[in-house]
Amino acid sequence: MRTPGQYALAFLRDSHPRLRGSVMAVTRKPVVEVRRSQRRRRTVSAYRDGERVVVLIPDQFSRAEESEWVDRMLARLAAREGRLARSDAELLARAARLTNLYLAEHRVEAVPASVRWVTNQNGRWGSCTPADRTIRISHRIQDMPDWVIDYVLLHELAHLIVPSHNARFWQLVGRYPKTERARGYLEGVAAASGVPLTD
Repeated sequence: MRTPGQYALAFLRDSHPRLRGSVMAVTRKPVVEVRRSQRRRRTVSAYRDGERVVVLIPDQFSRAEESEWVDRMLARLAAREGRLARSDAELLARAARLTNLYLAEHRVEAVPASVRWVTNQNGRWGSCTPADRTIRISHRIQDMPDWVIDYVLLHELAHLIVPSHNARFWQLVGRYPKTERARGYLEGVAAASGVPLTD
């Protein structure tokens, strides 16, 4: 069984690939607390509580299963936190890639002046102002799958070409192969949250 310090080193190694050779250079190490529950049968979950990572496992798990699941959950948390740390520059690069893939003949029209994450859009996934060519993407989708983020971003890029939601607009958005799947995903999230969201 790993000690909390060993879990911390594994977490740092997985979440900071550039530090693999120098993990000891990082001073802040999360402490892992494993909580066993007799009510849990198969599910495992984890969350960050300040500097600590709490992993919840079924009581009947062996020490080997505990170790395996702690490693898995630390990797999932690291991946999630990596997604949440996505920058505006990465979003702009993603927009350029999507334009080249799906809107190539509109390369000049579909170049935004800026693309950024915002925290003040709880009623929509993204927005575009064609007049100043700015795109804002809600922070609420930062933790969603990449193919959903790509759909939302392409949706807003298409508004630089067609400001309304007319047939031509949907034809452009429909070039993205996961359009219907992403729309269904977002509709499900909106229904589950009880927050009415608009395109």
